[in-house]
Formats: sequence, C-alpha cells, structure tokens
Amino acid sequence: MEQKITALRERFAFALSNVADPVALEALRVEYLGKKGLLADLMQSLRELSGEGKKQAGQFINALKNEVEQTIRSAAEAQQKAELDKLVNGAKQYDVTLPERTLHGSYHPISLVQREVEHIFVTMGFTVEEYPEIVDDYHCFEALNIPKHHPARDMQDTYYLNNGQLLKTHTSAAQNAIMRKYGAPLRAIFPGRCFRNESIDACHENTFFQMEGIMIDRDISIANLIYFMKTMLSEVFQQDIKVRLRPGFFPFVEPGFELDISCLICGGEGCPSCKDSGWLELCPCGMIHPRVLEMGGIDPNEYTGFAFGLGLTRLAMMRYGVKDIRDFNSGNLRVLAQFT
Repeated sequence: MEQKITALRERFAFALSNVADPVALEALRVEYLGKKGLLADLMQSLRELSGEGKKQAGQFINALKNEVEQTIRSAAEAQQKAELDKLVNGAKQYDVTLPERTLHGSYHPISLVQREVEHIFVTMGFTVEEYPEIVDDYHCFEALNIPKHHPARDMQDTYYLNNGQLLKTHTSAAQNAIMRKYGAPLRAIFPGRCFRNESIDACHENTFFQMEGIMIDRDISIANLIYFMKTMLSEVFQQDIKVRLRPGFFPFVEPGFELDISCLICGGEGCPSCKDSGWLELCPCGMIHPRVLEMGGIDPNEYTGFAFGLGLTRLAMMRYGVKDIRDFNSGNLRVLAQFT
C-alpha cells in the first residue's frame, strides 16, 4: 500500500507540472479528488487490509489527500495572480495621450420626434410625465370609463400577463394617475410605448409609441384642442399642415374625434402608408368624459378638458418619409444610420 501511495504522489507531481490553465487544473482536481477519483479508489482498497496496517495506510492516504488539495489551491491562486498581472501590465501599456476614436452613431427616429414634440409642448406650458409599460386593468380601462365586458375593449387586442396585469394598450392609461397627482388646472404630456396584438403591415405594428396629452381648466373647448395640435404639427414640419377632424368613439372622451393629417409621403394622393386614402390617422382625441374627470378626483361641474393620443411612430413616418412602419423595429442599421 505504501508503494501505491508513493507512486500516486509522484504521478500527481508530474501531472501538475504539465497544467497550463484553469481548465486543466480543474480536470486534475476531479481526477484525484472527485467522488470517483484516484484517491477515492485508494481509500476503497483499505478493505483489503486489517488491523494496524489498515490504520497506518489510512493516515498516509489522508495526508496525501490534504497535500493534493493544498497544492491545487496554491496553483489556482498562482494562476489567478498571473492573469491579474497580465491585465495590469496590459493597462500600463495603454497610451492615454492617443487621440480618441471617433464613433459614429445615431438616435432612433422616434426618439428624435419625441424629444422635439416634448420641447414644443413644454414651451406651451405642459409638463412631461413618465408612466410604466406594465399597468393594471383599472388604470388601462376602468378609470377611462371602460368597465369589464364593455364592447370597447374589443377595439384593442390586449396582451395580458399571468399576474393579472397587462401591457398598456394606450398612453391614456396614465390619465387617472396624472389627474390625481396634480389635480386641476392641469397641462401634461406623457409619452410611452404601447402594445397591441395587431396584424402587422406597412402602417400597423404590435408595439408602437404614443404621446398622451391632457389639458384641464375652466372653459376648455374643442377649439383649444385644434389650436394646440395645429401649432405642434406646424412646429414639427415647419409648414402649415392640413388636418381634419372625424367623429370617433372613445369611451373616455365625449365628444370624440379622429384627427387625421394629410399624408406627407404621397402628398395626399394615396399610398400603402395611408391605405390609399391620402390621410393618415394620427391622433384620437376629444373632450374628457365627465365620468373620467370624476374618477380622477376633478369636479366635472367646474372643470372641462381635452385629451389626445398622438401617434409618435406615425408622426416619425411623416417627419422622415418612412414608408413602412416595420422599419422602426427592424434593427436595420442601414435604415437607422441616416438619423444622426
């Protein structure tokens, strides 16, 4: 048995001398110290001995085991130190006086439009608010006068989560929280990402960006809504923009409208982006329903207000002449690199 132990010690020393990296060192550890390793086999062979010989052999094997463990531990520490020294020496060789590399990047076109629109509304006295992408049913629907089983819920194919919450289908989900945060009078916009399970085509995506806006005060009317929207669009496009209002049904506004913009991609002649109509749906809007004001803690007998949901994604299409909405989420660098 003593000869076996001596031979195993010499074999280990030779194997260790050929270890060059942490992977090989770990393999050596498993070979000798693993549950089915060489030292475990040696311990099993003690059954062949008896009496004092068995006790003495066990002590020799344990001593070898401790020796192997300590040697491998020291080797691992030495490898780590060598790697750290290599990194440090490499850092010392870096010349901080070298000129920086020029990196070319770009902002996403929707980010550019969002920042521009935010600036325009801030100059008109609006505050900019943020709101989570994951919301509860109350804020996304019930607080907007859309109770459970209301047919208006069929207008938006919603992504529900296992915990009962959902991905917000519109930025209107923030209205109740913002009203309760500030009360009246109030001017606020809250941009954000929205999600709907839609069929994707040149002008529809299942994830898109909107900017909700509300203004609440005494004697607010539709005229105020049209003024602010036309002012914003004229600032963005640096020209007078042709718009139209169509009646639209949204439970949280009364009356409700669809604000369309003349398609700037085709000049109003008709194209896939505007479904060959010459008009692009840009902004559902209207006067905030009294019930929504009431649920937001605002007295509808004293205050009125308007709300709009501006489509930032479609606005970016018009602003930069992007014909296919799918380009925005494509990750195609050739498409996005032009927006510096």
